[in-house]
Amino acid sequence: MKRIILSTLLIFFGVTFSFAQKSVSNPYHVAAYIWPSCHHDIRFGDILWPDGTGEWEVIKKGNPRFEGHYQPKVPLWGYEMDDDPKVMEKWINTATGHGVDVFVFDWYWFDNGPFLESTLDNGFLKANNNSKMQFYLMWANHNVKHNYWNVHKYKNDTSLIWTGVVDMNNFKKIVARVIKQYFKQPNYFKIDGKPVFSIFSVDNLLKSFGGNVKETRNALDYFRAEVKKAGFPGLHIQWNQGGGSIMSKEGAEQFSKRVNEMGFNSVAMYNMGGMNEDYLVYGTNSRKIRTQMDSILNIPLFPCVSVGWDATPRFPSQGIHDVVHYHNTPASFAALLYKAKKYADSHPEQPRLITINAWNEWVEGSYLLPDMLNGFGYLDAVKKVMEGSYGK
Repeated sequence: MKRIILSTLLIFFGVTFSFAQKSVSNPYHVAAYIWPSCHHDIRFGDILWPDGTGEWEVIKKGNPRFEGHYQPKVPLWGYEMDDDPKVMEKWINTATGHGVDVFVFDWYWFDNGPFLESTLDNGFLKANNNSKMQFYLMWANHNVKHNYWNVHKYKNDTSLIWTGVVDMNNFKKIVARVIKQYFKQPNYFKIDGKPVFSIFSVDNLLKSFGGNVKETRNALDYFRAEVKKAGFPGLHIQWNQGGGSIMSKEGAEQFSKRVNEMGFNSVAMYNMGGMNEDYLVYGTNSRKIRTQMDSILNIPLFPCVSVGWDATPRFPSQGIHDVVHYHNTPASFAALLYKAKKYADSHPEQPRLITINAWNEWVEGSYLLPDMLNGFGYLDAVKKVMEGSYGK
């Protein structure tokens, strides 16, 4: 409500907006998350995926849990390494040709150093056509159990292999690295000239600073100051709500309070929110979550649309009730993306940014890349919706 009033006043007085640069003919940004696991990581690859092909090792072992269950997922273009610049050039051409103009890279920092950076450093940034595509980082600062990313190797070992919690010394290293290595790239995604940096686990961010909101705010303010020193007008810090759910009144108040106290600039989501076997119910629930969050926030909330959910390759105990499978089609996805676009249209006071989970989450059954079941169906759906031909 506050955003609508503000927008009305600014338009009345002739104030113009300056968000992420986008042509008037196409005011939308469609950002697809990239899970950069399908290559051999120099630091930790042997620990997780000893075959040397990253998480393809696990994806190939997916098996059907019920009749009609599409496992293993088989990519149309084969099991390509995501740190190969030639592969990335194909991805960029395909994405931009279908209405996706931003990649959001999951970015990790474990044991005093980065993890899975090669997809971005050696793939995307070395692709000859990367100027066609913008990108930004989502700091995926969640904990990792031994058997989470390779249950075949670690079986029942649920002990932590890494924690997403960092100390101030490591936080400063992260700040310095992302400013120098990424923010200064000419195609880094910005809003009002400010680099966008998304944070997945605010809980772990808080734990990094003793669970103290004030100390956490001080750390984020340090980040902002360093970004300004580097010559930018500021930093746009995005709270990534992960999946999310309908919150109680008290939970919603606490969420809104935390967002304001820590000075976040926007809220986004990684998945639509919740889970249901029926994709249409899954999507309806996500819209209810979006409506609630929109009503309690006074900063931009960016809509998210998920392709689906099927993480059975990671979890041997999961079955039919853990998989989105009813109505999980490109047509249903297109309908939800159309609704997300309408939500963006209803908020002219903020950038028209829509996130999609995901570009290549093969192991979670949520990907736009073409496969042997739907071909280019999901990419074609994005193109139709975003170019305005959907439903006509």
